[in-house]
Amino acid sequence: MQQTINGNAKVIEGLTALCTEDDAVHHSADSFGNAFHWFRLGTPRMLQEAAAIMREANARLCMTTAYNRRQLSEPMQEVCYHFELDGVVYNMTVTLNGEWPTVPSITPLFANADWHEREMMELYGIQVTGHPNPTRLFLDEELDAGILNEAVPLSIMMNGACTTDLWERILNDKERNS
Repeated sequence: MQQTINGNAKVIEGLTALCTEDDAVHHSADSFGNAFHWFRLGTPRMLQEAAAIMREANARLCMTTAYNRRQLSEPMQEVCYHFELDGVVYNMTVTLNGEWPTVPSITPLFANADWHEREMMELYGIQVTGHPNPTRLFLDEELDAGILNEAVPLSIMMNGACTTDLWERILNDKERNS
């Protein structure tokens, strides 16, 4: 295991045990000395066990990040859960694909996961199993789930040439609808 840069050794050991792939654990620090730990969990099913480890250590869920990836032209999404414990950030990533298309809810362990998970369901079309209140937060029920995936992909928005790409896409859509 890499040298641990700050952090709770018991938590790091427990989360590392849930990472089944080689090179699935990374430790780093930024220029201010803030420590970050990254764990790629073997399957989304392991997320509840990882969240239980964080709950037992009295960590707090800061946020979740959902994003799209493609691998060999197969649509694939990833979700990263960001936790803070004693000033150290622990990031747990799960991959959603054809074999593992859903993520289990961690709302029973972290009440503030409620809105994060509902937002993922609503905006990205990610299925969260076992969520206690899977109602929409923002968008009208008539809109398809995952509408944000179709609007402007984050990869295009973050691209240096996004302004040109975005305007070309808007103009093409406008011409088609005219």
